[in-house]
Amino acid sequence: MAQYITIHPDNPQARLLQKAAEVVRQGGVIALPTDSSYALGCHLGDKAAVERIRSLRGVDDRHHLTLMCRDLSQIGQFARVDNARYRLLRATTPGSYTFILEGTRELPRRVLHPRRKTIGLRIPAHTVTLALLEALGEPLLTSTLIVAGDEDPLTEGWEIRERLDGQLELILDGGFCGTEPTTVVDLTGALPVLVRAGLGALAPVGLD
Repeated sequence: MAQYITIHPDNPQARLLQKAAEVVRQGGVIALPTDSSYALGCHLGDKAAVERIRSLRGVDDRHHLTLMCRDLSQIGQFARVDNARYRLLRATTPGSYTFILEGTRELPRRVLHPRRKTIGLRIPAHTVTLALLEALGEPLLTSTLIVAGDEDPLTEGWEIRERLDGQLELILDGGFCGTEPTTVVDLTGALPVLVRAGLGALAPVGLD
Protein backbone atom coordinates (compact mmCIF):
# COMPACT_ATOMS: atom_id res chain seq x y z
CA MET A 1 0.00 0.00 0.00
CA ALA A 2 1.33 3.41 -0.98
CA GLN A 3 1.95 6.11 1.59
CA TYR A 4 -0.54 8.89 0.89
CA ILE A 5 0.61 12.42 1.72
CA THR A 6 -1.52 15.52 1.29
CA ILE A 7 0.79 18.49 0.91
CA HIS A 8 0.06 22.22 0.74
CA PRO A 9 0.37 23.29 -2.93
CA ASP A 10 1.78 26.75 -2.16
CA ASN A 11 3.61 26.22 1.14
CA PRO A 12 4.71 22.58 1.15
CA GLN A 13 5.68 21.24 4.55
CA ALA A 14 9.41 20.52 4.79
CA ARG A 15 9.00 17.31 6.82
CA LEU A 16 6.67 15.86 4.17
CA LEU A 17 9.08 16.76 1.40
CA GLN A 18 11.91 15.05 3.27
CA LYS A 19 9.77 11.94 3.67
CA ALA A 20 9.06 11.86 -0.09
CA ALA A 21 12.75 12.42 -0.88
CA GLU A 22 13.74 9.53 1.38
CA VAL A 23 11.30 7.21 -0.40
CA VAL A 24 12.95 8.15 -3.71
CA ARG A 25 16.45 7.56 -2.31
CA GLN A 26 15.37 4.11 -1.12
CA GLY A 27 14.28 3.08 -4.62
CA GLY A 28 10.59 3.89 -4.45
CA VAL A 29 8.38 5.05 -7.29
CA ILE A 30 6.25 8.06 -6.39
CA ALA A 31 3.43 10.11 -7.89
CA LEU A 32 3.94 13.86 -7.68
CA PRO A 33 2.20 17.02 -8.86
CA THR A 34 3.73 19.23 -11.55
CA ASP A 35 2.75 22.38 -13.43
CA SER A 36 1.20 20.35 -16.25
CA SER A 37 -0.14 17.10 -14.76
CA TYR A 38 0.82 14.45 -12.24
CA ALA A 39 4.00 12.50 -12.95
CA LEU A 40 5.67 9.28 -11.90
CA GLY A 41 9.12 9.80 -10.41
CA CYS A 42 12.09 7.76 -9.22
CA HIS A 43 15.80 8.00 -8.50
CA LEU A 44 17.94 8.45 -11.60
CA GLY A 45 20.30 5.65 -10.65
CA ASP A 46 17.72 2.99 -9.76
CA LYS A 47 17.37 0.55 -12.66
CA ALA A 48 14.47 -1.40 -11.17
CA ALA A 49 12.46 1.74 -10.43
CA VAL A 50 13.02 3.03 -13.97
CA GLU A 51 11.72 -0.23 -15.40
CA ARG A 52 8.68 -0.07 -13.12
CA ILE A 53 7.82 3.38 -14.46
CA ARG A 54 8.11 2.13 -18.04
CA SER A 55 5.88 -0.82 -17.15
CA LEU A 56 3.24 1.40 -15.51
CA ARG A 57 3.29 3.64 -18.58
CA GLY A 58 3.36 0.77 -21.06
CA VAL A 59 6.33 2.27 -22.93
CA ASP A 60 9.69 0.90 -24.04
CA ASP A 61 13.18 2.40 -23.99
CA ARG A 62 12.50 4.44 -27.14
CA HIS A 63 10.07 6.61 -25.18
CA HIS A 64 11.87 9.63 -23.77
CA LEU A 65 11.84 9.87 -19.99
CA THR A 66 12.22 13.32 -18.46
CA LEU A 67 14.84 14.46 -16.00
CA MET A 68 13.30 17.13 -13.76
CA CYS A 69 15.90 19.63 -12.59
CA ARG A 70 15.65 22.46 -10.10
CA ASP A 71 17.80 24.91 -12.08
CA LEU A 72 19.86 25.46 -15.23
CA SER A 73 23.11 24.34 -13.64
CA GLN A 74 21.67 20.84 -13.21
CA ILE A 75 20.55 20.75 -16.84
CA GLY A 76 24.06 21.74 -17.86
CA GLN A 77 25.46 18.84 -15.88
CA PHE A 78 23.32 16.21 -17.60
CA ALA A 79 22.84 17.59 -21.13
CA ARG A 80 24.97 19.19 -23.81
CA VAL A 81 23.97 22.86 -23.88
CA ASP A 82 25.74 25.50 -25.98
CA ASN A 83 25.27 29.27 -25.61
CA ALA A 84 22.26 29.51 -27.95
CA ARG A 85 20.44 26.66 -26.24
CA TYR A 86 21.29 28.07 -22.83
CA ARG A 87 19.71 31.40 -23.74
CA LEU A 88 16.53 29.64 -24.88
CA LEU A 89 16.39 27.57 -21.69
CA ARG A 90 16.94 30.63 -19.53
CA ALA A 91 14.06 32.43 -21.28
CA THR A 92 11.58 29.56 -20.83
CA THR A 93 12.35 28.00 -17.45
CA PRO A 94 10.84 27.32 -15.03
CA GLY A 95 7.88 26.49 -17.24
CA SER A 96 5.71 23.84 -18.84
CA TYR A 97 8.29 22.76 -21.40
CA THR A 98 10.24 19.56 -21.94
CA PHE A 99 13.40 19.88 -24.03
CA ILE A 100 14.98 16.96 -25.86
CA LEU A 101 18.75 17.24 -25.55
CA GLU A 102 21.78 15.04 -25.99
CA GLY A 103 22.74 13.50 -22.68
CA THR A 104 26.18 13.67 -21.09
CA ARG A 105 28.20 10.81 -19.62
CA GLU A 106 26.74 11.69 -16.22
CA LEU A 107 23.56 9.85 -17.27
CA PRO A 108 23.15 6.06 -17.16
CA ARG A 109 22.78 4.71 -20.71
CA ARG A 110 19.56 2.94 -19.76
CA VAL A 111 17.69 6.25 -19.34
CA LEU A 112 18.77 7.60 -22.74
CA HIS A 113 17.06 6.98 -26.07
CA PRO A 114 18.92 3.87 -27.31
CA ARG A 115 19.71 5.25 -30.76
CA ARG A 116 19.84 9.02 -30.31
CA LYS A 117 21.38 9.09 -26.80
CA THR A 118 18.93 11.85 -25.87
CA ILE A 119 16.67 12.55 -22.89
CA GLY A 120 13.92 14.97 -21.95
CA LEU A 121 14.83 17.71 -19.46
CA ARG A 122 12.69 20.32 -17.75
CA ILE A 123 12.48 22.75 -14.84
CA PRO A 124 8.86 22.70 -13.64
CA ALA A 125 7.02 25.82 -12.53
CA HIS A 126 5.35 24.17 -9.54
CA THR A 127 6.13 25.03 -5.93
CA VAL A 128 5.82 21.47 -4.60
CA THR A 129 7.93 19.94 -7.36
CA LEU A 130 10.72 22.47 -7.03
CA ALA A 131 10.70 22.10 -3.24
CA LEU A 132 10.93 18.32 -3.58
CA LEU A 133 13.88 18.65 -5.96
CA GLU A 134 15.56 20.94 -3.41
CA ALA A 135 14.96 18.41 -0.63
CA LEU A 136 16.24 15.56 -2.80
CA GLY A 137 19.37 17.48 -3.78
CA GLU A 138 19.46 16.01 -7.27
CA PRO A 139 17.25 15.65 -10.35
CA LEU A 140 14.28 13.28 -10.45
CA LEU A 141 13.64 10.92 -13.35
CA THR A 142 9.99 11.24 -14.36
CA SER A 143 7.26 10.40 -16.83
CA THR A 144 3.74 11.76 -17.21
CA LEU A 145 1.30 9.74 -15.10
CA ILE A 146 -0.66 8.13 -17.91
CA VAL A 147 -1.44 4.53 -16.99
CA ALA A 148 -0.86 1.97 -19.74
CA GLY A 149 -4.01 1.77 -21.85
CA ASP A 150 -5.26 5.24 -20.87
CA GLU A 151 -5.15 8.30 -23.11
CA ASP A 152 -5.16 11.02 -20.44
CA PRO A 153 -3.13 11.52 -17.25
CA LEU A 154 -4.59 10.97 -13.81
CA THR A 155 -5.41 14.34 -12.26
CA GLU A 156 -6.31 13.82 -8.59
CA GLY A 157 -4.46 12.18 -5.71
CA TRP A 158 -7.43 10.03 -4.72
CA GLU A 159 -7.74 8.83 -8.31
CA ILE A 160 -4.09 7.83 -8.36
CA ARG A 161 -4.51 5.92 -5.09
CA GLU A 162 -7.59 4.16 -6.45
CA ARG A 163 -5.77 3.01 -9.59
CA LEU A 164 -2.18 2.46 -8.41
CA ASP A 165 -2.22 1.99 -4.65
CA GLY A 166 -0.34 -1.30 -4.66
CA GLN A 167 2.11 -0.28 -7.37
CA LEU A 168 3.64 2.88 -5.86
CA GLU A 169 5.51 3.59 -2.64
CA LEU A 170 4.17 7.12 -2.17
CA ILE A 171 1.54 9.48 -3.58
CA LEU A 172 2.19 13.18 -3.02
CA ASP A 173 -1.22 14.85 -3.31
CA GLY A 174 -0.83 18.52 -4.16
CA GLY A 175 -4.33 19.02 -5.51
CA PHE A 176 -5.62 19.14 -9.08
CA CYS A 177 -2.88 19.74 -11.67
CA GLY A 178 -4.80 19.70 -14.93
CA THR A 179 -4.45 17.40 -17.91
CA GLU A 180 -2.60 19.41 -20.55
CA PRO A 181 0.94 18.08 -21.03
CA THR A 182 4.11 20.08 -21.45
CA THR A 183 5.19 21.48 -24.78
CA VAL A 184 8.02 19.27 -26.06
CA VAL A 185 10.79 20.86 -28.12
CA ASP A 186 13.71 19.01 -29.71
CA LEU A 187 16.90 21.05 -29.36
CA THR A 188 19.32 18.53 -30.81
CA GLY A 189 19.45 20.17 -34.24
CA ALA A 190 20.44 23.59 -35.53
CA LEU A 191 16.91 24.93 -34.94
CA PRO A 192 14.22 24.06 -32.37
CA VAL A 193 11.72 21.46 -33.61
CA LEU A 194 8.24 21.15 -32.11
CA VAL A 195 7.55 17.58 -31.02
CA ARG A 196 4.30 18.25 -29.15
CA ALA A 197 2.30 21.41 -28.57
CA GLY A 198 1.13 21.60 -24.98
CA LEU A 199 0.81 23.98 -22.07
CA GLY A 200 3.97 25.98 -22.77
CA ALA A 201 3.49 28.85 -25.23
CA LEU A 202 5.20 28.47 -28.60
CA ALA A 203 6.33 32.09 -29.02
CA PRO A 204 9.18 31.96 -26.43
CA VAL A 205 10.80 29.09 -28.34
CA GLY A 206 10.29 30.73 -31.74
CA LEU A 207 7.71 28.23 -32.96
CA ASP A 208 4.52 30.32 -33.05
